[in-house]
Amino acid sequence: MKKKTLRKLPHPVLIGLMGCGKSSIGRRLSKKLKMPLVDLDDVIVEQAGMSIPDIFARDGEEHFRDLESVALANHIGQRVILASGGGVVLRKLNRKILKEHPPVIWLKASPEFIAARIAGDANRPLIANQDALSRLTALAEERYPLYKECADLVIDRENMDKDDITDKIIKYLKKKAKAQ
Repeated sequence: MKKKTLRKLPHPVLIGLMGCGKSSIGRRLSKKLKMPLVDLDDVIVEQAGMSIPDIFARDGEEHFRDLESVALANHIGQRVILASGGGVVLRKLNRKILKEHPPVIWLKASPEFIAARIAGDANRPLIANQDALSRLTALAEERYPLYKECADLVIDRENMDKDDITDKIIKYLKKKAKAQ
C-alpha cells in the first residue's frame, strides 16, 4: 500500500469479547498497514507490573477497569491500531470515548466459538475456575448491546478466516479515508 494512502487511513479500535481475536487481527492489520498495534491489556500489564489475573486477585476488577479507562484515554486518537480489552465498553465514559473516535470495529463471535478458542487459557480471570461457555454466554448477554452501541463496523468472526477479516477491515478503512 502506498505511503500516502496509509497516512490517510483512519486508526481503528478493535472491540469484542475476550478471545474473539482482537490481538491477532490487530497484529495482522499492523503488519499490512505498517501502523503500530497497541493492545490495551499489554499496556495495563506493563504499567501495573503484574499480570491481569494478578491485578484482579490483588486489586479487583474495578481497579482493573480504572487502569483500562486510563489506558484507553491515553491511546485513543493516536496513529495506532488499538486492541481493546473485552470489558472496555462496560463504562459509559469509555463508550463515549469510543464513539468520538471512529472507526470502532466489533469482532463478533459466539460464546461457543470463543470457548473453543480459549480453552485452558489461564490468563482469563473472568472465566477462571468457571464453566467457560456459561460465563461467556453471560458476558455476551451483558456486552453485545454495548459493543453494538459503539461499533461502526461489525464483523462476524466465525464465518471468515483471519486473512479475510483483515482484508475486509482494510477495505473498510480505505472507504472511510476516501469519504473524508
